[in-house]
Amino acid sequence: MAMGFMRSSTAAPPSVGGAARTTRVVKTDLGLVLVALALVIIGLVMVYSASYGFALMEGGDYEGRPTHFVRRQALFAGVGLVAMAVLSRIDYHFFITHAVRILLGTVGLLILTFFVGKTVGGATRWIFYGSVQPSEMARVGAILYISVWLASRGEDLRAVELGLVPFALLLGAIAGLIVLQPDFSTAALLVATATAMFFAAGADMKQLLLGLLVGGVALGVVAIAAPYRSERVDVWLQSPFSDALGQGFQVIQSLAALNKGGLVGIGLGQSQQKFAIYAPHTDGIFAVIGEELGFLGTCLVIGLYALWTWRGMRIAWYAPDSYGMLLAVGIVSWVVFQAILHISVITASVPFTGTVLPFVSYGGSSLVATLASTGILLNISQRGAASEGRAGS
Repeated sequence: MAMGFMRSSTAAPPSVGGAARTTRVVKTDLGLVLVALALVIIGLVMVYSASYGFALMEGGDYEGRPTHFVRRQALFAGVGLVAMAVLSRIDYHFFITHAVRILLGTVGLLILTFFVGKTVGGATRWIFYGSVQPSEMARVGAILYISVWLASRGEDLRAVELGLVPFALLLGAIAGLIVLQPDFSTAALLVATATAMFFAAGADMKQLLLGLLVGGVALGVVAIAAPYRSERVDVWLQSPFSDALGQGFQVIQSLAALNKGGLVGIGLGQSQQKFAIYAPHTDGIFAVIGEELGFLGTCLVIGLYALWTWRGMRIAWYAPDSYGMLLAVGIVSWVVFQAILHISVITASVPFTGTVLPFVSYGGSSLVATLASTGILLNISQRGAASEGRAGS
């Protein structure tokens, strides 16, 4: 039985490359733009609140400059918004003819990191003096290429030797380069996103389950291969208090922050746990949100992600072709999975791993890549198919 991204009966099936249905250019999806802007604004406020103490206490070029991180984040936001505006006006089919170049560029960036990358905390993930994280750029490139590849497979996707095997080899090569940095969380997110795209493309249920089984085992082996990752899993299975000053420390501080926040929070800028959480403006920002804005504040943020997901999946639903649908599914899946992973780590729902909260956490590469991807979504929306029963924007 083939599985795929199901559509309403009022819309004809998408084509592989071009538009099979009548299309029309519509106005920019204002809802998606407003939600993205709201998350960015919340991010700027929370990055400042979470980072000013960190900047004062830590060493480095930013020591004693409490506005260092928020000023850089504002700059990245400006660059990202320009990228979003530009990409919203570039026909997304443009990337089809450049798919191979995009893939080669993606792999090249990841390989370049091993030679000229900056090592921080044992991980080599940054280039250009630590200002660019290639894995963030690579995930956009991977989604663009995988969308083209899956859309071109057609019925061949259901054959294991033509669908699952080459897909797994391609995905494994890219994810493997990211794991070697090491950046397990980004690699896991890429695998989850690509799997969602594989499902949406119409993969046969048997090979989908086989892929999930093999992929799950592979990720599990990688997760426990490194001693520090194995320790994190052990602490998660037992209790963070079993290693309160080691692997459980971050989790304990995050949970304490959420507990202190209560229903309405202790007030913007008043967080105390941010002085105990390592990098509260990046991997720990949801905990700071919970402490300062409370349960209601966290619900607001989660609600905005839900709205962004709805608008994004609506764009995928009405995309004029398979390529547009898969591209939209890939972009939305990445943001959703990353937000879920970040929140799950903060709430101790999964073993601890470092990952940022999309649109919100400090990080130029992540913010620019996410806003640029939103621009691609907007272009797909503008070229969405006109069909009976189409919901109003």
